[in-house]
Amino acid sequence: MAKNAIPERYDVIVVGGGHAGCEAAAAAARVGARTALVSMRKDMIGAMSCNPAIGGLGKGHLVREVDAFDGLIGRASDAAAIHYRMLNRSKGAAVRGPRIQADRKLYRAAIHEMLNETPLLDIVEAEATALDLAENGRTVRGLVVDGHQTLAGTSVILATGTFLGAKLHFGLENEAGGRVGERAATALAEQLYAAKLPMARLKTGTPPRLDGRTIDWAALDVQPSDEDGWTMALRTEERRNPALFCAITRTNRRTHDIIRNALDRSPLFSGEIQGEGPRYCPSIEDKIHRFGDRDGHQIFLEPEGLDDPAVYPNGISTSLPADVQRDFLRTIAGLEKVEIAQLGYAVEYDHVDPRILGHDLGVRSMPGLYLAGQINGTTGYEEAAAQGLVAGINAARFARGESVATFDRETSYIGVMIDDLVLQGVTEPYRMLTARAEYRLRLRADNAATRLSEKALTWNCLGDAHKAVIARRNTQLHDVRVAMEQSVTAAQAEDAGIAVGQHRETRSLADWLTLPGANVVGIKALAPGCAAHDDDVVSEVIEDIRYAPYLERQAAEVARLGTDENIRIPQGLRYRDIAGLSNEMVERLEMARPSTLAEAVRIRGITPAALAAILVHTRQRAA
Repeated sequence: MAKNAIPERYDVIVVGGGHAGCEAAAAAARVGARTALVSMRKDMIGAMSCNPAIGGLGKGHLVREVDAFDGLIGRASDAAAIHYRMLNRSKGAAVRGPRIQADRKLYRAAIHEMLNETPLLDIVEAEATALDLAENGRTVRGLVVDGHQTLAGTSVILATGTFLGAKLHFGLENEAGGRVGERAATALAEQLYAAKLPMARLKTGTPPRLDGRTIDWAALDVQPSDEDGWTMALRTEERRNPALFCAITRTNRRTHDIIRNALDRSPLFSGEIQGEGPRYCPSIEDKIHRFGDRDGHQIFLEPEGLDDPAVYPNGISTSLPADVQRDFLRTIAGLEKVEIAQLGYAVEYDHVDPRILGHDLGVRSMPGLYLAGQINGTTGYEEAAAQGLVAGINAARFARGESVATFDRETSYIGVMIDDLVLQGVTEPYRMLTARAEYRLRLRADNAATRLSEKALTWNCLGDAHKAVIARRNTQLHDVRVAMEQSVTAAQAEDAGIAVGQHRETRSLADWLTLPGANVVGIKALAPGCAAHDDDVVSEVIEDIRYAPYLERQAAEVARLGTDENIRIPQGLRYRDIAGLSNEMVERLEMARPSTLAEAVRIRGITPAALAAILVHTRQRAA
């Protein structure tokens, strides 16, 4: 990285040093492409613009999948993690979401270190001002930076985040910029509009940062970090940093009254902001407006670093004026004397309709151009990183004349996301949810490496260190699966924690695991073939055995969809009673009221997972 001289030609040029851009540049270089990462500020590469957290429900799956390709985000998360929490721990493994709270400085430092260690990768500190196009105006041949210098390249990836034509909103005041203190990418946005690409505006926001020294922590409920030692990345051997606690508080009626009385000073309600915001992460003023009957909204107070007093109040994103932010914060328990370190604000930015993309994230009408991250209408670090991985691999393959590399819905959340984007488009920032995946029972976060490592090897995405870890893990998986075939008596199974009930026969350990109660410690004590192997490997095999009958049933159900599209849907069906449908899908189904599954298929935003759920529910009603 950061060579002194710019080479005559790059295979891949990446614009933007956020999560999508970093992952794209690293992936392209990892598979052998000479790559440039262009950023307006080198020191801000890898910065966490909003929430200092990685992972969560659906998002944690994406992190593990990117890590299966030797990506950056999982390892950087572990290098910076100061709080670990497995969401949905009480539910099945398929919908559990690993999430970490990160030290912002450590995260950015980890990204810089990994990029510095990546061969074939240069950093170019400059503003990307235009694509260099061939005479036909459609074929990419490089990038113009700082208005005059041209970097020759076979393919270009735009990973511009919230910077494309961006505007910051602070109350009724606004200014150009993609992040506080940083310029917007206005010239590049103008060129994309001129190229007649379908563009629209979206909006995101961030809460005020609080001075943690002015918070009354003793008055709050504490949320400690998980202690069971799991990590985000496969190659992380142990946790590195001290664990900090988070805390929980809530808004109240006084808070809501202050916000409600100031809505005329909000750019969201004054008409200043035209872009659509994220449905699943609305601003606090939007929550008050949409859910006026609620007497409170939960707030998670999350530390931003080991040596940083700043606290991120997750749940109160806002662009209200400074005095309103201060006043409503001080009505909240624990925040009565809080001081604001940085005001919350909204960002409005341009994005491109992702339906112009192929499943390789290449623009079909402009060969050599790829898009990744928020420019495609998504929100979140994890979604951006996953798209960066796909764009980086494919831009490199394009440069070398190789076939496209695509992800499918059956084997990855990455495939689900890309399929959703390129077929359905977006009307609001897209966020990954487990409900979007019809194969979610097999797409667990804990088996991402097993699902995807063969593909990663085929595409030459893995470094030597990662290959060694995968080889060792595959050997362990084989040994544990063999150990699961040993004969075990009912008494032995009971000693291992399995709820054997009235069963008294001898059966294989795998058969016993279909009953509840087994845990890794008990199984390792019972089966010598498991004892020497990693806990996460043993746990993965246990979950494979437990999920096997459900996977068979799910596969058969999804397969029947092809012949069941003409099944009639009762007109009075209450979609809110169907498990697995998001609020967004419920709203669209109730508005359209399809009479058959075939009609439901054509409703924008209704996924195959939703169709399977409707089919099952309809059959149950008819039974």
